[in-house]
Amino acid sequence: MPVLDEASGITAAIESARRAAPGAEILVADGGSTDATAAIAAGIADRVIAARRGRARQMNDGAASAAGTALLFLHADTRLPEDAGRLVLAALDDGADWGRFDVTIEGEPPILRLVAAMMNRRSRLTGVSTGDQAIFVARRAFEAEGGFPDIPLMEDVALSKRLRRLSRPACLAARVSTSGRRWEANGPLRTIATMWALRLAYWCGAHPARLAAVYGRLKSR
Repeated sequence: MPVLDEASGITAAIESARRAAPGAEILVADGGSTDATAAIAAGIADRVIAARRGRARQMNDGAASAAGTALLFLHADTRLPEDAGRLVLAALDDGADWGRFDVTIEGEPPILRLVAAMMNRRSRLTGVSTGDQAIFVARRAFEAEGGFPDIPLMEDVALSKRLRRLSRPACLAARVSTSGRRWEANGPLRTIATMWALRLAYWCGAHPARLAAVYGRLKSR
C-alpha cells in the first residue's frame, strides 16, 4: 500500500485489507509523510517501510520488501471486496499471471456509476488496468517484466502493457470500492475530460513527467 499523508484514513484502510485478506502480509510503503501516517500504520500493519517518494517507486520498494509470491497493490482510498485474498490466489493458481477487480466509485454524482462501468468494460477490452482496480500479480511475472516503470504518472498503464506481453489479465467481477473524492472535488465531467486527455497524450508518446506536471496544475485549481 503506497501512502503519503494518509493519517486520517490509514487505520480504516489497513483494517479493511486485513478483513478482506486474512493472513496476508500488509506492507505500507510510506513516501515521506509529514503527518502521523507512518506512526499509525506501524501499530497495525505487518511492516512499514520508508520508500522513495513516487507511487511507482513506493510500490516497487514495497514489492522488493514483501515476503509473498503473490503481490497486490492497493491504494489507501480503495477497499477490497470480501474474500479478496482467496479470489486472488485462486486466479493465480488457475494459471493467471496477473489481474484486477472490477471497481465501484463511491460518491453522490450518478455519473460515477457510469464512469466505473466504462472503466470495467474498457479494461476487459484492452487488457489495461488502473491502480484503482487493485492490480495483483504473481511475483515471478512482476520481476520478469521489471516491475512498475519509474515514471510519475501512468505507472499502472505502463505496468499493464508490460504484463500484457505475458498474458491478458484475470478480470475479477468482484468489486473494489474506491473513493470518488477527486471526482467530486474537481467535478466529474472535468475529471473525465482530464483523464482521457492525459491518457490519449500518453498513448501518443507524451512523456509522463510532462503529463504529471499538467495533472498537478489541474488538481490545484
